[in-house]
Amino acid sequence: MKYYSLNNNAKPVSFSEAVIQGLAPDRGLYFPEEIQPLPKEFIANIDQYSNEEIAFEAIKQFVGDEIPKETLQKIVSETINFDFPVVSLEENIGALELFHGPTLAFKDVGARFMARCLGYFNSQNPDKVTVLVATSGDTGGAVANGFLGVNGVDVVILYPSGKVSDIQEKQLTTLGKNITALEVHGVFDDCQDMVKSAFLDEGISRQLTSANSINVARWLPQMFYYFFAYKQLYKQHSDIVFSVPSGNFGNICAGMMAQKLGLPIKHFVAATNVNDTVPQFMKAGKYEPKASTATISNAMDVGNPSNFIRIQKLFNNDFQDLKTRFSSFSFSDDLTKDAMKRIYNTSNYVADPHGAVGYLGLETYGLQEKEFGVFLETAHPVKFLDVVEETLSQKIPIPEEIQEIITKKKESIQISTYDELKSFLNS
Repeated sequence: MKYYSLNNNAKPVSFSEAVIQGLAPDRGLYFPEEIQPLPKEFIANIDQYSNEEIAFEAIKQFVGDEIPKETLQKIVSETINFDFPVVSLEENIGALELFHGPTLAFKDVGARFMARCLGYFNSQNPDKVTVLVATSGDTGGAVANGFLGVNGVDVVILYPSGKVSDIQEKQLTTLGKNITALEVHGVFDDCQDMVKSAFLDEGISRQLTSANSINVARWLPQMFYYFFAYKQLYKQHSDIVFSVPSGNFGNICAGMMAQKLGLPIKHFVAATNVNDTVPQFMKAGKYEPKASTATISNAMDVGNPSNFIRIQKLFNNDFQDLKTRFSSFSFSDDLTKDAMKRIYNTSNYVADPHGAVGYLGLETYGLQEKEFGVFLETAHPVKFLDVVEETLSQKIPIPEEIQEIITKKKESIQISTYDELKSFLNS
């Protein structure tokens, strides 16, 4: 499998090169040169396969022969060794819970898969690789946990000061070892811009790669959730609509890749907070990124989502074709809190702010007869403890893995400019 830059000004690379480079030299995102649909018989009988078998079939063409079959199977097995249940809330709505991994967030899958792939590729390399990643919330903790102690890999995480939850911050600033957190005075887009600039800076002496969803090894494994959900639902529901809380749009783009592989998903809804660059694009057909705004659903506080260009590519940049399979709506914090209350009052279910935005996406889309809507619960409610408890007037039990980090001391290095990042990387 070869990958090419969506900026079309860099030579094609192998899977391993795409993983190690993260971003193409022309600042473009890597995209597979070809996508082969899975056998129809496999999709039709998907409930006869284990999650490990499904995930292996979905990912193997994108890895090719660069990782031996037995090794890739082991990587997949270690990546998804927890549950992905669809919890029924209403007659035609369910929540796909993606928070049963080690850091209680959906990004555990991509981070664990990438860490193991990079560890394999780097096992014979005497030089260290530095994973440089920007986070608006959950990416940092998932990447830190996934790469903790991986030989030959240092991890540097940039996060916006005061704009992640306390628990999210503790998850990325308390591990030590090969993990360093840089606290940036700015917003997530500032962090992301610094990361992109570092990749193109020939004055940086380290070998850099990214663990954001711009990296193919972080982005593609997110397909797995959609296959697992479909496996649970397809015998009872023929028309499935996914509503995905969306910030950098990697998760929903992976779902649309699963659709490209043959998974019969009827429609996708990208639900955002007030950072509405894509909802506005879907109204007017004009893409105008903007500065991000802080919200209670902070993992979606992205004004220029990197992965939307991949979504457009999946539809050959045909706006009208995209509109037939994809919708996008934005919601305020007040609407989000109201949805959290309604979900709790009607279903006795505690949704985090991001999941509530996904629920609102289904409401606005307007499910038709025979359609079953699935919104993604991308993080455990405890990760947004203050907002959830204040909104619902309920105390949320704190899981044991979170209790272990709450009392740990935060360790971070404060920076404000790209020059400070560059100085740190070269030190």
